[in-house]
Amino acid sequence: MKKILLAFVFAAAVLCGCKSTKVRISGRLLGLNGRQVYLEQISGGKGRIIDSVQLDDAGAYRFQVEDVGSTPSLYNIVCNGERVPLLLVGGDKVTVNTVGSLVRNYTVSGSEESELLREFNKIFIEGMERLGSILEGFSGPRAITEEDREALMTEYSKEYRRVKQAQISFILSHQNNIAAIYALYQRFPGEKYLYDSKNDIIYYRVVADAIEKSYPDSPFLPMLRSEIARMDARRTLMSRISEEDFPDISLPDMYGTEQRLSDLKGKTFLLMFWSAEAGNANSINADLKHIYDRFADKGFEIYQVGIDTSKALWVNTVQEQHLPWISVCDLRGANSPVLGVYNVSELPASYLIDTNGNIVAKNIYGEQLAAALTELVK
Repeated sequence: MKKILLAFVFAAAVLCGCKSTKVRISGRLLGLNGRQVYLEQISGGKGRIIDSVQLDDAGAYRFQVEDVGSTPSLYNIVCNGERVPLLLVGGDKVTVNTVGSLVRNYTVSGSEESELLREFNKIFIEGMERLGSILEGFSGPRAITEEDREALMTEYSKEYRRVKQAQISFILSHQNNIAAIYALYQRFPGEKYLYDSKNDIIYYRVVADAIEKSYPDSPFLPMLRSEIARMDARRTLMSRISEEDFPDISLPDMYGTEQRLSDLKGKTFLLMFWSAEAGNANSINADLKHIYDRFADKGFEIYQVGIDTSKALWVNTVQEQHLPWISVCDLRGANSPVLGVYNVSELPASYLIDTNGNIVAKNIYGEQLAAALTELVK
C-alpha cells in the first residue's frame, strides 16, 4: 500500500508539471587569496548580497537560493572583488570551479545561459586585457618614435574591431538567449555605444524580438523595449536637427504647441536645462528673471527645457514663478533624448548662443552671464 501511495504522489507531481524553484550553486575555488564568497542578486540594474559562505579547507562552497523563477535571473558569485555572472532558473544545479583568477579561469556547468555568459566573458575580458597591453606601449620606459606610435594605433584599432565584431557576432548568434542581453550592455571603459549611436538600435530590436518568443515573461524584455523607445526618440529628434552651428530641437510648451529652438536664430539666446522636481527652481529662475528683465528688449531670449516627468508640477512651477520666456518639456525626465543631443550630465546646464548661431559660452550664470550679454547685444 505504501509503495502504491508513493507511486501515486510521484505521478501526480509529473502530471501537474511541478518544477522546483530552488537553485543550488556549488564548486571549488582554488588559489584565491580571499576565503569569503558572496552571492549577489541583480535586479533593476542594482546588486544586493543575498548570501555569503566561507570556503572550506578544500576550497569548496555551496549556496542554495529559494523562489527562483522560470525565466533566467542574473546573479553574481563574488570573491576577491571579482564577479562571475550566472543566469539562473528554478531547478538549476550549477557548478562553478576555478583555479587562480576567478574571472579568467572559471568553468561552469548545469546552466546553459550561464555557460553562454562564460563564453562571452572570455571573448570580452581577454580582448580588454589585450587592448590594455597595447596601451601600455604608449607609456613605456623609453620614448617611442612616431612610427612606433602609428604601429601601436593600428594594432589597437585592429584588436578593438576584432573584439567588437566578436561581441556583435555573439549577440546575433544567441539572440534568443538572455545572455545576449547581458552582452548588449557590456562596454569598454569610456565607451558609450555598443557599435555607434545610429546602428545600436538594430541589435537591440533583434534581441528584443527574439526574447519575446523565447522568454515572453522575462523582466528583461520591458527594459529592452524601454531602451529601444529611447533610441527611437533620439533618432527622431536627431533627424530634425537642422544645419545650424547648434543642434536644433523642437519640444512642446505647456499648451502642447511645438516650440522650435532654431526659430530664435538671429537673436542672442540662452538654452537652459533645469528641473522643477529638483527643488532649486526658485533661486535659479529668480536670477534668470533679473537677467531677462535687463536684456529682453535688446533681443535676448531664453529657451528653457524642463527635465521633468510630472506635467502638473512643471506647469505649476512655470505659472507660479511667472516665467516670461519659452518653457518646454517632453515629460521624459532623465530619459529625455535632448540630454544626449547636448551632452547634459547634470542640472542646471546652459548654452549661450549668439546671433550667428554659435555656442559662445556654457554654464555661466549671474554676473558672468550679464557681462557676456552686455558684449553680445551691443
